Parts: sequence; C-alpha cells; structure tokens
Amino acid sequence: MLPRAAALPPGASPGPAHLPPPPARLREPQPPPRGRAMASAGGSARAEAAGPQGEAAEEPEGGSRRWGAQHAGARELAELYSPVAGVITADFLSGLFHWGADTWGSVELPIVGKAFIRPFREHHIDPTAITRHDFIETNGDNCFMTLVPLANMAYKFLSFSPEALYETCPWECYVFALIIFITMTNQIHKWSHTYFGLPRWVIFLQDWHIILPRKHHRIHHVSPHETYFCITTGWLNYPLEKIRFWRCLENIIQAVTGEKPRADDMKWAQKIK
Repeated sequence: MLPRAAALPPGASPGPAHLPPPPARLREPQPPPRGRAMASAGGSARAEAAGPQGEAAEEPEGGSRRWGAQHAGARELAELYSPVAGVITADFLSGLFHWGADTWGSVELPIVGKAFIRPFREHHIDPTAITRHDFIETNGDNCFMTLVPLANMAYKFLSFSPEALYETCPWECYVFALIIFITMTNQIHKWSHTYFGLPRWVIFLQDWHIILPRKHHRIHHVSPHETYFCITTGWLNYPLEKIRFWRCLENIIQAVTGEKPRADDMKWAQKIK
C-alpha cells in the first residue's frame, strides 16, 4: 500500500516537499562513488588479464593446487622417481668416466696417466686384480669425492625449516641417490668380478639387476673393450649401445683431434704380453 499524502491547506498547490517519496521498487539505482567504481573496474581487469595464472596463485580451500609443479600428484611422482633418476645418472657418469679412461689418453701422461689411466689398462690385463683390493683402496677415491655434497646436504637438514625441506625434497632425494651410487660404484664393480664368497644379498641384487651383474659385465671384457662401459647398475648399457652413443662420440673426437680410440690400450696390452 502506498503512503497517503499529507493534507494541504485550502488554496495551496502541492509542492515537491509535500509529495510522497516514490516506492522503493521504482527508485533508480544510484551509481557507486567514482573511486570505488574505478577500483572495482581495475580489479576486474587485472583478474581477466591474469587468467589461469592468477587463479593458480590462490590456494583452493581444503586442498593443494590443481595444476603446475606444486600439484600433489606431481610432487608424489617427483618424490617417487627422483631417486631412480639419481641412480640412472650415476650409471651414466660411471660409463662416461670409464669410456674416457679406456678410450683416450696414455699411461705416460703426467699425474693423470699413472693415477687414473694405468689402473684401467691393468684391469683389462688382470680383471680379477680388483678383488684383491681392500675396502679403502677400492672405495677411497669415490668416498672422498662425495664428501662435499654429503656435508652440504647435512647442513641443509640441520638448518632449513620443515617447509623449505619439503619444497626441496625431490631434488634432495635425487642428489642423495646419486651420491650413494657414485660412492658404491667401485665396490659394485669389484663384486662383478668376484665369483666366490659373495654375500647372498649381493647375489640377489645382481640377479635382479639392481646392481651390475657378473654376466652382464663380462661383455665389456671381450677385446677390444669397446662396449658396455656403465658399471654402476648397467641399466644404460643396452640402450646406449643400440643408439651407438659411444661410437658417435668417438667418431666426433677422432674427426676433430685425429686421435684413434683405444690406441694406447692396445699398445699397453701388447707391451705386457
């Protein structure tokens, strides 16, 4: 019901002050203040320009992000596969170092020749000599090489906050697996030449090809020792051989330098005989 107009004295005309206010539903909407309207328009424009990235910056209620590197599923996959990636990297690095020492250089080189190249030449002459080395002689160099990254990792665990450790967990798992398998590479290589007295758990790991199997490594020791260089797990030996990875590297280096691969290895073998 509309409000009743106020009574007018005789002879008076109705003016604006005496008119009843219009009904609420008929009132025209009032525009917002200018400053508020500009702020609202600017926020809408920024939201439209940001698109999915702007939405990704906000965490959904009761869960983690739905896409990107911080997605819960992506983090779980990274935490699961990063140690495997570390093991594969260690296997590739063992093959790269082994290939370089077997294929290039000379025993007569100063420092490097006697310290690094000569043991590889002698190993081809007497493969079981490594089984007569003690633990320190077998693993000392690799353990010393991994001390710095292990110390850095220990420092992070002692000084970083739990949130920071959570963010770097996949990377730290990758580095830890890489360090452990690099440290154990020479010991695993020694086990691949040991045919008596191995612990059962070592034989189990070899049989399941978790570490370098003995039969697998025999392929490398067939003259001229030009294949199956990876000696940590041996997982990469077959795929690298199928794509002729080492042959391609040797062809490139020979074309650039003129050096023939394994020339010194052959001379050393003939000299010993």
